[in-house]
Amino acid sequence: MATLHFLGATRTVTGSKFVLETDGYRAMVDCGLFQGLKQLRLRNWEPLPLEPGSIGSVILTHAHVDHTGYLPRLVRSGFSGPVYGSPGTVDLARILLPDSGKLQEEDARLANRLGFSKHAPALPLYTEKDARAALKLCRTVKYGERINLTSSLSFELVCSGHILGSTFVSFTINEDSGPVRVLFTGDLGSYDAPIINDPEPVSSTDYLIVESTYGNRLHSNTDPKAELERIINETAARGGRILIPAFAVGRTQELIYYIRELEDENRIPILPVCIDSPMAVNATRLYIDHKEDHDLDMKRLADERRNPLRTRLFGLARSMRESEVLSKTDLSMIVISASGMMTGGRVLNHLKRWGADERNTIIFVGFQAAGTRGRAILDGAKQVKIHGEMIPIRAQVEYIANLSAHADYSEILRWLENFRQPPRKTFIVHGEPEASESLKKKIEEKFGWSVEVPDYLERFQL
Repeated sequence: MATLHFLGATRTVTGSKFVLETDGYRAMVDCGLFQGLKQLRLRNWEPLPLEPGSIGSVILTHAHVDHTGYLPRLVRSGFSGPVYGSPGTVDLARILLPDSGKLQEEDARLANRLGFSKHAPALPLYTEKDARAALKLCRTVKYGERINLTSSLSFELVCSGHILGSTFVSFTINEDSGPVRVLFTGDLGSYDAPIINDPEPVSSTDYLIVESTYGNRLHSNTDPKAELERIINETAARGGRILIPAFAVGRTQELIYYIRELEDENRIPILPVCIDSPMAVNATRLYIDHKEDHDLDMKRLADERRNPLRTRLFGLARSMRESEVLSKTDLSMIVISASGMMTGGRVLNHLKRWGADERNTIIFVGFQAAGTRGRAILDGAKQVKIHGEMIPIRAQVEYIANLSAHADYSEILRWLENFRQPPRKTFIVHGEPEASESLKKKIEEKFGWSVEVPDYLERFQL
């Protein structure tokens, strides 16, 4: 009898961790950090309800830290098995995880220097060294390749269209009564997005674990390029600067792609465009290199020997000093910087200097989780706390919803229409409570399936 244990991403969009156990073997799908609200972040410091050393393997759906960022802590706590992921996922994890460890070390040092932590001394959850130790366990798996974990348990990876290397994880459990299939979607991508392929259709599974980030929302019908065109032109006319907090992986590359197209079409002025994140710089290179994930337009541009991820006045801020120079400039420019929800990173330095100037614009281009600075600003906060200091927000605030790499509920339902028969049970995860419950209702009404929204640490027999 197989069991499914939900250790994260239940009624929240962070901390993805699921354990599938059969015949004494435990396979963990994703190993993510909790982010956002304090009560969620505190879970990162709590011991897991199972011994890390008892986990046989970890399979990653994709590289975002809410799906991979707990891995160094898991390894430091005793896990020593293989970590599987697609080539794109493993290469991106080699960038994201050391950066995550370094950022946590920097935040701890800053907290100790400025004294805004309640802990003395403030400690990082894990270090860059811990992250590099975890990466030694990573093994790459090609799309469609079957990996046998035990004599009765195997899996394969299927393209999910979310970011570079993102996948569904499809398990097969061979039982005496016949095979049982369990499918984890990870994060389901949007259709017709630039750069990478659409989500692959799946026709059947016995148990489905599906995300619900936008389970109660539809993306805007507006053209993201047209929205960028309007915002860039209006801000440039004011002599302002544009700050775009964006995930270093996925969103940053999509923004550069659109801005480059707008320049090619003479729809915006040629402004300096800078990626202020070493991680995003390295990720952009990987997006060029991993041709197995390219959609037709990317392949066409590559055949023409053009770089689709580079604008006319393109800059890269690799060091903190280069980032500080950007913050102090008065020139109209576009800076894309992590983190995407303004929970940390260099984007906070720009926000401290630029947030109070009404000529400037902050553009949010993705989901902002409850409890993050990004969510507070998007909800109209007039000031936010950064490094213990209250910073006024007078800049223009814009939101381009249809740049999200997550499918909205219509796209989730569109993908589910590929199933020829209903799963025995569908579990709704990776969504705030309203989104998860809304998607549950939509699936029940449209397909008549048996659907469950699990709670944190809940366990189900399959």
